[in-house]
Amino acid sequence: MQALKARESASRRVDRTRRRLLVLAATAGASACLPRRALAQSVDLSKFGRTIRSLKAWWNHVAREPDEGDIEAKNPAKFVAPTAPDPRSWSAGGVTIAWIGHSTFLINLEGTTILTDPVFSEKVGVDLLLTTLGPARFVPPALQARDLPRLDLLLVSHAHMDHYDIPSLKSLPRDVPIIMARDTSEFVDGLGFGRVQELDWGQTAEVDGVRVEAVPVRHWGRRYPWDRDRGYNGLLLTKHKRSILFAGDTAHSGELLAALYGRRPEVVMLPIGGYDPYIYSHASPEQAWEMFHSLQARYLIPMHWRTFRLSRERPFEPHERLTAAVNGAASKIALRAIGETWSLPD
Repeated sequence: MQALKARESASRRVDRTRRRLLVLAATAGASACLPRRALAQSVDLSKFGRTIRSLKAWWNHVAREPDEGDIEAKNPAKFVAPTAPDPRSWSAGGVTIAWIGHSTFLINLEGTTILTDPVFSEKVGVDLLLTTLGPARFVPPALQARDLPRLDLLLVSHAHMDHYDIPSLKSLPRDVPIIMARDTSEFVDGLGFGRVQELDWGQTAEVDGVRVEAVPVRHWGRRYPWDRDRGYNGLLLTKHKRSILFAGDTAHSGELLAALYGRRPEVVMLPIGGYDPYIYSHASPEQAWEMFHSLQARYLIPMHWRTFRLSRERPFEPHERLTAAVNGAASKIALRAIGETWSLPD
């Protein structure tokens, strides 16, 4: 029996080593091709220094064994609502939002039903025929595609795989209008979506009475390491004097603040995770809170945390740091749990 266990343990070590070597080769190629701003934590390092540091960070992330933070994040009750959203019971008017997970939200904006960055898959990443190479969810999405009400609009902020998931898009009705970033619609070509529109910064579209404006954020747009630069958007949604900013992915962005100066959206949806070591392309919780204040919005909805582990910080660290940063203004934060539903007060 001991000999059998020893052989099984040795086999697992060999399999783990092979997997790590495969991942190392893939991440080495990816790090060599990604734009410098995607990897930089500080502009003071040389290109070589940024690359070496980022390779080390990627290796430590994808090849490490699960730690206490991963185990904690698999708790099905921690920051997860006890019941699923029931969008069919929502009021037709006003603003109601449910957090499905990561950056996926179901929004009712004055009678228009909107889904953002739809991701329902167990894993996100590169499809290798029999498996997907990429991070797995800690908890299931609060709703599956089959549970959604009739959609009026899909928004896809940029082409990164944790925001633009092809299997999830395949599960949605093909007659729903989609708004995407510049030069990103080719990945849904052939899927049957007939109403796809790309927006670049400063451009607008109108769907079902909702004005959608693409606003600048600080991020990057390649889908694959060998890919070309593509668009990446924040999206300002306005209907009947109600306005919501869905920022997609962004670091602290003076361009975003300048573009929305004086407009004061009522709800701001900002990412708070993925900042260690990618602070140059993902805002920290403190930076998200600072941007929320600068925009003079009424409520902040934090996103891009809890669902996947995409960086070095512990899965719940973003919430802990945001809670510390608000300094007594916790009532300004909406949607702290996956599956939670929140309505904008009058």
